[in-house]
Amino acid sequence: MTVAEELTPATPDESEEPIKQRKNGLYPGVSDELAENMKSGWADTELRDLEPIAQAAQTAARRAALSARFPGERLVIPAGNLKTRSNDTEYAFRASVEYAYLTGNQTEDGVLVLEPTSEGHEATIYLLPRSDRENGEFWLDGQGELWVGRRHSLTEAEQLYGIPASDVRELAGALREATGPARVVRGYDAGIEAALTDKVTAERDEELRVFLSEARLVKDDFEVGELQKAVDSTVRGFEDVVKVLDKARATSERYIEGTFFLRARVEGNDVGYGTIAAAGPHACTLHWVRNDGPVRSGDLLLLDAGVETHTYYTADVTRTLPVNGRFSELQRKIYDAVYEAQEAGIAAVKPGAKYRDFHDAAQRVLAEKLVEWGLVEGPVERVLELGLQRRWTLHGTGHMLGMDVHDCAAARTETYVDGVLEPGMCLTVEPGLYFQADDLTVPEEYRGIGVRIEDDILVTEGGNRNLSAALPRRSDEVEAWMDAVKR
Repeated sequence: MTVAEELTPATPDESEEPIKQRKNGLYPGVSDELAENMKSGWADTELRDLEPIAQAAQTAARRAALSARFPGERLVIPAGNLKTRSNDTEYAFRASVEYAYLTGNQTEDGVLVLEPTSEGHEATIYLLPRSDRENGEFWLDGQGELWVGRRHSLTEAEQLYGIPASDVRELAGALREATGPARVVRGYDAGIEAALTDKVTAERDEELRVFLSEARLVKDDFEVGELQKAVDSTVRGFEDVVKVLDKARATSERYIEGTFFLRARVEGNDVGYGTIAAAGPHACTLHWVRNDGPVRSGDLLLLDAGVETHTYYTADVTRTLPVNGRFSELQRKIYDAVYEAQEAGIAAVKPGAKYRDFHDAAQRVLAEKLVEWGLVEGPVERVLELGLQRRWTLHGTGHMLGMDVHDCAAARTETYVDGVLEPGMCLTVEPGLYFQADDLTVPEEYRGIGVRIEDDILVTEGGNRNLSAALPRRSDEVEAWMDAVKR
């Protein structure tokens, strides 16, 4: 860094104040001559005749549904702000799911406001405008366009998102002065929440959050297409990993993580969640994301990873692979049991079925295997009633999937876990068996083996569709696929 090192970024509310210098800057200030020079001599870069974003019709329909649910109330949905990683560097920004779902916009500090009218609501998207060249913000501010890149003008934003756009720096003051009932999605923008503090309640705001979570339970055609894109890229990412397992053996699990991340960044926005690259006994740690362990021939690799598209839809796929390309006899027995459980779970995914059905079907198969192997005393009904299989199955068999890897998490229990499946819902089916390295209740040869198989399943009118079917699941097919990919 050069000049950017010397200056403290201004916040939106400070945009009219002098831009402060950093404590240990090499330049004592900006001369009047330089400041004047930087104001002029720049070409007009306004983008004209922009096409609306691909999902503009869908986001408009979503806003209409939101308007119908809360008539007469001001609705405020923030994107969120940058978060400091360390000192003067920030984490990569990801807009709140609620905001991105309703607008398609992904920029920091944005806020969607639905203002009540006699006919419903009038939507406005509040954004930072182009960097000001008169006050030097564009080159002196740490978030100015010369440092972090050009942002859309408000006119450009209106064309892209189909929503009237205004300067977000004026919003907090307007909200403080406004009257009437309001709701805000909490947890993303403290300044906006503070401006509404006397107009909102936690209970009413939670109703807004719950509605927006439940609205995502059933995906529209655009969303299904994005999920398929995410899955297709994820399949290619798994192939990438298989090709470099020899390099991972020479280094660590981080080679696997890095390999998959490259695919995610090239074809998508990012990974949808922290990649789990768990080799050997690390596969028994459900969310192993340290990824710093050895990758050894003869062990299994549990890879749980998903590419996130540029529109924030993520895949969530798991395969458990023999590092050397061949399952041992015991590994295959455990793997095949999990595969059988997953087959039962997937078969239970269909319209009209209870959401819990696929979990119950998979857990029954695993309980039967554990009894058959003598690891837990039967009968199977007793095991299931007491939940004894959970020592080795540990987690639920799946979850909703979408713009969050665990999508729709704020939905009411009666509409999610206790609900009924409908066409357009997308969920994971991911049973597993995990025999901890220190579990003295199982034979020694089982200890340290962990297996999970996970696929992304779309509920259809006639049953279901496995979006990740291109990635083999049966043990012999996994071995054949690994051989073919390595060639």
